[in-house]
Amino acid sequence: MDYVTQIIDPAPSRTQLLLDGMRALRKPKLDGAPSLPTARLVRSAVELSPAGIAAYARACGFRREQGVPLSYPHILAFPLHLMLLTRPSFPYPASGMVHLANRIRQHQRLHEGQALRLEVYCERWVAHPKGQALSIATRAYGADALVWESDSLYLRRDVDNPVGEPWSDPLPLQEDGLLRTQRWVLPADLGRRFAKVSGDFNPIHTSVIGARLFGFRRAIAHGMWTLGRALAAQQPPGGLDQAQAHCDFKLPIFLPGQVALWNHPVTGPRREFEVRNFAGDKPHMRGLFIWKESQA
Repeated sequence: MDYVTQIIDPAPSRTQLLLDGMRALRKPKLDGAPSLPTARLVRSAVELSPAGIAAYARACGFRREQGVPLSYPHILAFPLHLMLLTRPSFPYPASGMVHLANRIRQHQRLHEGQALRLEVYCERWVAHPKGQALSIATRAYGADALVWESDSLYLRRDVDNPVGEPWSDPLPLQEDGLLRTQRWVLPADLGRRFAKVSGDFNPIHTSVIGARLFGFRRAIAHGMWTLGRALAAQQPPGGLDQAQAHCDFKLPIFLPGQVALWNHPVTGPRREFEVRNFAGDKPHMRGLFIWKESQA
């Protein structure tokens, strides 16, 4: 597909993103199949700033000796995701889009102070049983080499006759030997606190009233906070050279609340895990985390 590159420098302000989101609350009824947006949004030099990394680490529970968190570049790219979803050419309202899954791959070690070129574009439509899904690609380059990438899947519910490749089966999980290894107590203001770090001020995360407008009885935790917290609990010290994380988001986590990390008590650079309610009978997120151990 031929994309039209648009350089986004400086980054959009939070006020501008909020205004764009409000304008995109209503879209005309789509007549026929949706067209994939052709814009490729580019930030030419985004710093992995020590202050930004530290704020994200505090929000998710990473320790400094773990290096740059594997999930951190998603935060830098998220404003470009919002810009794509709120453009007039995008066929659906941005509000109400549900984050279904994320796939992250890191190809080289990331360093504080490093500048990345970020490229974000709509990659493909996906036909999901519950509606129309869209994969948004993020590619991060350092010194002209691909160092980090992700694919984020978003769902628009209740769309008839969705187009694209069929939604594939979710991540498998070996249930035998799965143990509850951590409990997380989540405060009522977690969504507001993470919004200040991530830039995701979706009202379903930041207020009870906003959440109820979209059918939730209380505010719910950000999916990317849940992934970050799970990775913080498992990412080894010393930083990562090559790694990948896959996750499928399932039931929402209501705030305040408590959840638990369930995984296998194994050694080595591979983790299959779920974030569940404390009793263990309701899954909130399923994940796979794999890294290449350093040879140093």
